[in-house]
Amino acid sequence: MDVPGASRAGQAPWKKMSAEELENQYSPSRWVVRLGAEEALRTYKQIGSEATRKARDTCRNQLNVPYGEGEGERVDIYFPDQASERYWQSGSKDESAFMVIPLTAQGVAVVMVAYDIAPKGTLDQMVDQVTRSVVFVQKRYPHNKGIYLCGHSAGAHLAAMMLLANWTKHGVTPNLRGFFLVSGVYNLQPIVFTSQNAPLLMTLEDAQRNSPQWHLEVARAQPVDPSCPVLVAVGQHDSPEFHRQSRELHQALCRDGWKASFEELRDVDHFEIIENLTQKDDALTQIILKTIFQEL
Repeated sequence: MDVPGASRAGQAPWKKMSAEELENQYSPSRWVVRLGAEEALRTYKQIGSEATRKARDTCRNQLNVPYGEGEGERVDIYFPDQASERYWQSGSKDESAFMVIPLTAQGVAVVMVAYDIAPKGTLDQMVDQVTRSVVFVQKRYPHNKGIYLCGHSAGAHLAAMMLLANWTKHGVTPNLRGFFLVSGVYNLQPIVFTSQNAPLLMTLEDAQRNSPQWHLEVARAQPVDPSCPVLVAVGQHDSPEFHRQSRELHQALCRDGWKASFEELRDVDHFEIIENLTQKDDALTQIILKTIFQEL
């Protein structure tokens, strides 16, 4: 049985999928080949928690710094040994400090962002919170040499939405110098028909409004700075839908004049691709560092 609302033929492949297949495509843990689904999620959380504990124990930091008035609107800031004017911003701060030590070791300050996840926060609220967190970093460190945004999975979607943000209403234009979008979903409409939407309660209109892919294809959003690099990365063992979404976002960015590149990271799944950022010799870690220092 086809997914409800998929009557407009000849469009995206997901509209031809059964509800069961759609659920499967957007459940990343089901595609892990090295471990079972539950073990993969446990390992991911364990590695993230350990990386965060180590970063908090070994790096100079300021934790739970408010960027807004909401209870969940906090950032953790990690500093390198020497003063830095390069800032890396990433999402989900309490168990996701994978990249802190490799980046601070190279002189890059890292800002981990918290926001209200569903069901407490709606998608519109999350996008607004991440936008304001970027504004906070720019205002707190106005002389930075560059802010680089990274997100993984749902965080990649939120980071991608920053490509389209209206900074004028916030009274400051962040010095954004690069984006790293890792194993993300950029057209949210398929999510509406999966269990992932249970806490979000998205309508199709909500999904469209918050889909960077839609804005790029329909509104044809042009880059504020055409030289700002955007890396779209996906793991070899991500699902076919994650691959399709990543490739289509990359194509849309290139078509609209963005300096975009695409990487399929070999031999990694949806979780390993970000877990491996704890390692300085990891392929994605090296790509990120080279991008940051080439842009300076």
